[in-house]
Formats: sequence, structure tokens, C-alpha cells
Amino acid sequence: MNSFAFLRAETASEAVKALNTKAQAAFIAGGTNLIDIWKYNLTHPELLVDINRLADCRAIIEKADGGLRLGALVTNADTAYHPLIESRYPLLSKAILAGASAQIRNMATDGGNLLQRTRCYYFYDANAPCNKRVSGSGCAAINGYNRIHAILGASEHCIAVFPSDMCVALAALAAVVNVTGPNGDRNIAFADFHRLPGDQPERDNNLQYGELITSIDLPVKGFEQNYSYLKLRDRQSYAFALVSVATGLELDGDVITEARIALGGVAHKPWRAKEAEELLKGKPATPENFAKAAAVILQGAKGYKHNSFKIELAKRAIIRNGMMALHPQSQRPGAQPSL
Repeated sequence: MNSFAFLRAETASEAVKALNTKAQAAFIAGGTNLIDIWKYNLTHPELLVDINRLADCRAIIEKADGGLRLGALVTNADTAYHPLIESRYPLLSKAILAGASAQIRNMATDGGNLLQRTRCYYFYDANAPCNKRVSGSGCAAINGYNRIHAILGASEHCIAVFPSDMCVALAALAAVVNVTGPNGDRNIAFADFHRLPGDQPERDNNLQYGELITSIDLPVKGFEQNYSYLKLRDRQSYAFALVSVATGLELDGDVITEARIALGGVAHKPWRAKEAEELLKGKPATPENFAKAAAVILQGAKGYKHNSFKIELAKRAIIRNGMMALHPQSQRPGAQPSL
């Protein structure tokens, strides 16, 4: 780790102004990912701007339109266990609790969760070529061991996946990210926040340098009656998803009037296919119809030497999770999903 300067900001504007005094600087809150990649010598900030005293970013509040605003500095744990989240957005609560460990959730912030870097082995290996780490150096994963890598939205420059569980639920809920920066405030639809790799895999998201996430807005609709989050991984705890699925449904009897489906572990960003959601509208909630939606979502999926199994795994996960969303109580420990 390199030497660095440290500044504790009292306001968002002070934090933004301070960060923009250095070409290599970073905001720090929980630091659960920043310190990690710093120890691996993957980042070298000259200045850390501590934002933990930004009072306006530390609360969950009800909005005038009936939605909720999550302060960027609220911890993942406090979000998952907040009464309004548990009652109105249980899909988000379930997704958060499927990620990391209790210790990390107690430190990690909601804003920081959106900004975490990939867990690709080659990104963390300074001796391996990685376009995300060093632009133009190549992608070792394409011809290497790529079991955890992308099957959707990848490019010849990068097949890494985005690791967050929380963000898969936020994608399904159609959240909005609020940021402030040198050019003022702006709001970013969640679908537009993260990027596919294209020919710039070093860019994970569409934030401009010096911009700070201040909050995340949840719309009124939380799919609290019919929802499910399914995470398939190599071990039950503290493992990143091979495939994850967030599903929210609105039903009229057994007919779907609205559907949201987002996937994690399959792409450089949470993956949502609106055409598949439209296909489900007006149709009974059956395995056959979820299978048709899964086929649409996985159109164009491409496997590599070690991860082609993910394509079929994702299709089956979508079907299973759709049926689980009909009976949210099936997610209780020891319960069996109704298929």
C-alpha cells in the first residue's frame, strides 16, 4: 500500500470538492472492497476522503410519492433488517442477506455495494493480463479457467461478472441512483448505472470522476406479495453466485399482470430482459411460461470452456425462482419450493 493523505468531509459538497483536488483519490465509507483491492496493489489513491459524517446519507426515509430513499451510507445489515424494507421490499432484504457475511454486511454501505469490483481471479492477479486492470493488456479469462465468468453481454475484451446480490434485487425493483458531483446533482436509472464491458472494461459504471452516490430511491412497487431471490453457488455461505435470480410478480389469481426478473453472476452488470417480462404478462404463472421467458432471457448466451453449464443452470433457476415467487414462505429455512 502506498502513502496517502486523509480528509474527513462533513458535507457532500465538501467531499466532492476535496476528491477533485487529486487525480488519484477515493471516497471511503465501509471500505470493505476498497481496502481489499488496495492490499492487492490494484489501486493507489493519493487521497482518501472519509464520507462517514455525511448525516444526510445515513437514513432510510419515506418519500412523498410513497417510495423509500436509502441513504448511501446506510449499512447493508441495517437495510436488510429495516422494518420498512422487510415489509415492503422483502426481495431486497433477501438478496442482501444472501451476500457476503454478517461481519461484512455490518460494515459495507449501500452506496459502496454498487461500486464493488469484480471478483475475477485474473483481475486480482497482478501477473495475469487483465483489460479491466490494465487497459489493452488482454483478458486471461477467455482462454483460462473461466467457470465463474459471464455468459451474457461479454466482449472480446472482458468476460468478468459483477458480484453484487443487492444490485440484482435493485435492478428488478427498477431503483434510481442519486449522485452529486462537480457538475451538480443527477439521477441515474438503475438499468443505466452499470456498464457492459464493450471495449472499455475498466469502466464498471457510468459515474463521472468525482461523483458521489448520495442515495438510492426505491419506487412504490415492491412486489411484497410474490417475490423470490435464488442464489446458486458452490457453498451455502460466503460465496459469490454462479447464477442468481431476483423475481417479483403481481398476480390476478394465477395470471401474471406484471413480472420483473433480474439475473446475477452472468454478466458485467445485473441482467434484466424486459421483453421476457412482457412475454409473461397476461399468462398463467406456470413452469412452461417461465421456461419461455427463460429462453428469451438467455438468447445470445455464450459459454466458454469451463462455464457453459451456466446457460442451462440459469434457465432452470429462472423457472424455479418464478414458482418460488408464488409462495414466498417457501424461502424459509427447511421449506421445499413448490414446483
